[in-house]
Amino acid sequence: MIPTPDYRIIYPLRISKSRIAGKGAFAIQTIPARRKIGDLGGVIITMREARKLIRNKKVINLVELDDDLALNASANPNDIRFINHSCNPNTYMRVLKDRVEFYALRTIRKGEELSCDYGETHHEGTLPCGCGAVNCRGFI
Repeated sequence: MIPTPDYRIIYPLRISKSRIAGKGAFAIQTIPARRKIGDLGGVIITMREARKLIRNKKVINLVELDDDLALNASANPNDIRFINHSCNPNTYMRVLKDRVEFYALRTIRKGEELSCDYGETHHEGTLPCGCGAVNCRGFI
C-alpha cells in the first residue's frame, strides 16, 4: 500500500439512509456550483490488489487512478465514499495521479443527497441501477 496524500472534506456531509442505495451522503449546507466538495479518503493499492478485492463483490469503494494503481476507499475511508451513483448526478469526480476529488456540478441544496455518475465500473453494466432518474440507464 502507498500512503495517500492528505485528503479533506471541505463541505461536511451527513450520512443517512439513501433512496438510491444503502446509506448516502447529504449536504449539511448549500454547496455552490463548481466548488470542490472534498477528496475521497482511502489508500492507494496496485491494480493487482484491486482485482482481488472486487471478485464477487457487489459493493466496493474503489477508483482506478491509472493502469497500475487504484484508490481503495474501503480502507482509511471518509464520508465521501457514501456518494451514490446516479444517471442524473449533482457532483462529478476528478481522478488525479494520487487522489480523487469531488466537485458540485450545480448548486446542491441543504439536505439534498449527493450523487455522481460512476461511469465504467467493474460491474460492466450488469448491476441494476437504483437511482430513479428519468434518464436512468438501468444498469451500472
